[in-house]
Amino acid sequence: MDTLANGLTTIMNNEMRNKRECVISPASKLLGRVLRVMQLNGYIGEFEFIDDSRSGKFKVQLLGRINRCGAIRPRFPVKVEEIEEWEKKFLPSRDVGILVVSTPKGVLSHKGAKEKHVGGRLLALAY
Repeated sequence: MDTLANGLTTIMNNEMRNKRECVISPASKLLGRVLRVMQLNGYIGEFEFIDDSRSGKFKVQLLGRINRCGAIRPRFPVKVEEIEEWEKKFLPSRDVGILVVSTPKGVLSHKGAKEKHVGGRLLALAY
């Protein structure tokens, strides 16, 4: 079971139905970090963790700015020099959208990974 893929699919489905918020269950630390990157880049609004004494849930505020988001499987390893090639493969055009990368310095957007000059593994995309 891939909680990241399920969470991003839930966001995408609710976004297509023009909902203002959605509840993602089950929650995970990785999903929370990916949501934080999406929030910092303006794709989603506030989100909160709801503890239901099981695995938890995320309540996410949607802004209507997502055209597509999803998990990237398999999680390809990417070096700093290769990030632009992966941008061309997954994103529609230059300076549109983000790739979410898991690096040794935390979960970052591809722009943050370039600035910090670190590689990692591709997790998700959003535009």
